[in-house]
Amino acid sequence: MRHAVPSGLIAAAMLVGCGGKAVEINPEAQPATNRWNAVLATPPELAGAAQLQGTGWMAADPKDTSHTRAHVDITNAAPGGVHPWHVHRGECGNDMGVFGPADAYNVLKVGDDGKAAADGDLSVPMPTTGQYFINVHASAQNMRTSIACGNLAPPAR
Repeated sequence: MRHAVPSGLIAAAMLVGCGGKAVEINPEAQPATNRWNAVLATPPELAGAAQLQGTGWMAADPKDTSHTRAHVDITNAAPGGVHPWHVHRGECGNDMGVFGPADAYNVLKVGDDGKAAADGDLSVPMPTTGQYFINVHASAQNMRTSIACGNLAPPAR
């Protein structure tokens, strides 16, 4: 004898079997091949004092190509920390200034889990050439100290 199984039970069983978390798709997310990408790490001179890790990117705003969007995620930061960050021209260790308006970057606010994420909306077009990097600063009062840095690799062509 055959018994019909409601499709909702099958979907629930699949979710439980796969960890119970559905994949979320952000329709505004930039494909990795269309953006500059970076892996961030704490500079060697701070080894032992901090050991942040993270990723970041910058890409043309899909709704307005005269703007560039930037994003950064960090982990293993001190809970409660507030850290300014920017995309800079140059590369880690060779800073040639902030890319776009410095106040266009939202600060990183570290949660109890040591993680933080922030975005920036820059009123400049995405560059097609050059060298750029993401720099996470120690604090608004200590902008000279970088607690995480990562060189941005250009998009695949």
